[in-house]
This record gives sequence, structure tokens and C-alpha cells, in this order.
Amino acid sequence: MATASVAFKSREDHRKQIELEEARKAGLAPAEVDEDGKEINPHIPQYMSSAPWYLNAERPSLKHQRKWKSDPNYTKSWYDRGAKIFQADKYRKGACQNCGAMTHDAKSCMERPRKVGAKWTNKHIAPDEKIETFELDYDGKRDRWNGYDASTYARIIERYEARDEARKKYLKEQQLKKLEKSNQNGEDAISDEDEEEDDLRVDEAKVDESKQMDFAKVEKRVRTTGGGSTGTVRNLRIREDTAKYLLNLDVDSAHYDPKTRSMREDPLPDADPNEKFYEGDNQYRNSGQAMEFKELNIHAWEAFDKGQDVHMQAAPSQAELLYKNFKVMKEKLKSQTKDTIVEKYGNAADENKLPRELLLGQSERQVEYDRAGRIIKGQEAALPRSKYEEDVFINNHTTVWGSWWKDHQWGYKCCKQTIRNSYCTGDAGIEAAEAASDLMKSNIARKEAEEEDDTPVEEKKLATWGTDVPDDLVLDEKLLAEALKKEDQRKREEKDERKRKYNVRWNDEVTAEDMEAYRMKKIHHDDPMKDFLN
Repeated sequence: MATASVAFKSREDHRKQIELEEARKAGLAPAEVDEDGKEINPHIPQYMSSAPWYLNAERPSLKHQRKWKSDPNYTKSWYDRGAKIFQADKYRKGACQNCGAMTHDAKSCMERPRKVGAKWTNKHIAPDEKIETFELDYDGKRDRWNGYDASTYARIIERYEARDEARKKYLKEQQLKKLEKSNQNGEDAISDEDEEEDDLRVDEAKVDESKQMDFAKVEKRVRTTGGGSTGTVRNLRIREDTAKYLLNLDVDSAHYDPKTRSMREDPLPDADPNEKFYEGDNQYRNSGQAMEFKELNIHAWEAFDKGQDVHMQAAPSQAELLYKNFKVMKEKLKSQTKDTIVEKYGNAADENKLPRELLLGQSERQVEYDRAGRIIKGQEAALPRSKYEEDVFINNHTTVWGSWWKDHQWGYKCCKQTIRNSYCTGDAGIEAAEAASDLMKSNIARKEAEEEDDTPVEEKKLATWGTDVPDDLVLDEKLLAEALKKEDQRKREEKDERKRKYNVRWNDEVTAEDMEAYRMKKIHHDDPMKDFLN
């Protein structure tokens, strides 16, 4: 959407603006109108529709996207050649030192170099030239005929006309002189001149014939841009032939392409084909060996696409040989297919004719139909066939899906499985499923029996090291004191790694006194008095 200027908007205003743009895109709200009253397409992206800040656009518009430069017009006006604007009386500072004009310097002066320039003589000051600038586009800058005055060509025409008139006048004078001589010399001179004129006419006819018959002459073209020969050129068209684009001058007739000099359609479709010598370029493309060459090219392309190393331009002989082999194999395959069909279904053109009943489909069976065309009597009604595939067994099953039903679930009857993509397990799977169901039922029954038995369970008192405390447990005071000393010594060794010996003996035998000493010396992190220990 085109916006006039970027201004601060609150979140609510921004949301309303987005909703309005969506409604305009959906066609629910009218499109925005610019300064000229034209509707602005709501689907134009913002980076194209938003105007730059320096244009100070007050209303939404798309003028910044339109062409704002003036169209250059170089056909109406051109440089005023030779025009002068001002002629000074004395030399001015900064003017040309040679002629005294202000519009150029001495280096670019077009006048004859004076012996003493106008800067020192202060005489014969040249007038200033008229300097003009034109805004030209791409074509105008490169137009060779831009600024050409067509009236100057009238001088060339006048010169040629004057030359033709002088030639005619000269010929008249020559004819008058001949007439005067003939009157003086008599009839003998007249007869000689007539013979000479006849000889001249014969010579002219011979020249015309030679010009018409040199269409097969080979010429060498040497006038090229690079300077040099470009080969030979043969003029293959007889000048007496009519060009193809002149056969039918109707605008709606066959199209002629001057660039390729081709006319594909027939310019005279209604004319007698026996009298026509040209029927369009398509006649040559669709007749003769052109079709064979086209089929050869198509076969080479298709063979290359299928992976064969064939190229019509690189190896034409190989491509042609492959195409011949392909045609032979194709005919052989076609004949084999025909033989198999005839062997299976018979040949209708054979001498052994089929019976009339089979040929015409007639029989003695009587069939009755109702008004709707349904069969009432005389023919068994065909069973309606399903659109789905029937009797298709997958995953080694011997029955189809849906042949077994149990507990509101469909399954396979051969293995009694309810999973459609499962693999058939046969009788072993049925036995395993029954055993699993029996085991599940027995587990459920046992669990129910345990829930019904509400006998209280005696809580066992755990010892400090995680085992059951026997009732007759008695701790020896001396052994407990020794265990406490050993625990203190172990903790000191853990704090100082340097006192640890290289060979450490490990004792896995733990007594009840050792576990009690460990419990008594253990630091409980949740104990609030742990900082006062030791």
C-alpha cells in the first residue's frame, strides 16, 4: 500500500492499518485512491509503493515509480549550423587569441591561423558561435541521420536531372547530324546505317542474355569489413522467376518472413496444382527424403536420452546404421506380435469361416427385458463386482482381512491376529496367544486374591548398615572403642594423602562394631550441630 509519509503510529493504529490492508487485498474494503483519483493496487509491495522521505508526499501516490524525466525530442530541433549571436568590436579577456571569439580557444579555432592574432591586432574580431545542448536518448545519440537536412538532397537530384537533360540534348544533336549526312549521301548510306543499327540491337540482346544466364556464375566476394575474401557466392535465382512474396499480394495470404526468406504456407491454395510451381516451404519439409531425415534425427535424440552414445552430427554413419537396425527389429517384433495374436485368436481372413452364430452373436436362447432394459427372464443375473481387489492374501496369510471377529475387532481367521499388517504365524501363533491370555487371567486372579487378604505386615527394624537387626544383637564396648579409633585414623588419612602408604591393604570384613562406629562418626549435613563436632 502506498503511504504518504512515515509517521509514528501506536500499536493499535498499526494493527488497524494491517487489518485494513488485509481487507483491501481480500476485496472487502475499497482500494486506496491517489492524487489523480486512480485506485492503487493493494498487492503492490511496500518497498515499491512507499515514497522516499525527501519527496515530502502528503497523500498516497505512485508518482515516484512513474517516469519523471522529460522525454527527449531530437527530431524537431537540431543545432543551428553557422549561427552567430554576438560580434564584439575589440578583444575580450579569455577569448580566442587567433580570431577573438569567446566560445572557443585558440587550440580549437577553425579559422585560418593569422600571422598576428586578434589579441594583438584588435581587428577583425570573429562573432561568437551559438552553442546549444540537446537531451538525447540512446537511439538519438547513435542516429547517423540525426540532424540531416533532407532539402540538401534536392541539389543531388538537380545535378542528375541536369546531366540527363544534357545527354538528351547531345543525342538529339547527334541524330540531326546523322539526318543531314543521310540527306547528302543518299540511299546507300541509309542502308548501311540500318545494318549498323540492327547489329547494335543484336549485340544488346546478347548482352541481356548473358546477364540473365550468369546466375550459375561463381563470384568471389572481397568487399568485407575486415578486408579479405569470404568465400564464393553463387546467384542461384533466375531473374525471370517471380519472387514467392509476389505470387499473392493479398494481406491475409501466406506469411512471408523476409529475414529467413521463408514462406511456409501455400500462397495460392485455390489454384490448380498442375499449374503451380511453388506450394510453400512445408511441401519440401513434409515430402521426399526430408521426413526420413527428420525421423533419423528423432531416433538419434531418443537413443541418446536412453543412454546410447549416438550423435547425429558427430557420427552420422553410426546413427544411420543404428536406425536401420532399429527398423529391422521393429518389423520383426511387429510380425511376431501379429503371429502370436493370430495363433491365439485366429485369423478372420482365413478360409475357415466361423459359424454364423458366433460371427453375428446369435443364439436360440430367449431373454425377456422390462421397460427399463433390465433382464427379467432367460439369463442369470451377474453378481455385482466390488471396486476393491478380492481374494488378495498378504504377509503369508491364507485368509483375507476381516474373516475373523472377536471383541469388536476384525482380524485374520488363519492366525487370529487383529493387526492388519502383521505376519501370519499360523497355529503356533494361536496357541501362543491363548497361553498369553491364560497367563494374564491367572495373574489378574492372583492380584485380586492378594488385595482381598488384608493381614498386617510386621515392620522390620533395619540396622544401621541396611540389614535386619537381629533380636539378640549385642555390641562389645571394647571392640566399639577400637572401631572408633580406627575410624578417626581413617579420616585423618583421607585428609592427608601424603601419609597414605604405597601398598594399601584392604579388609572387606566389616563387623557390627565397625558399622556402629561409622554411623557415630558420620556427619549428617542436615544436623544443625554439625559445625560443633570435633
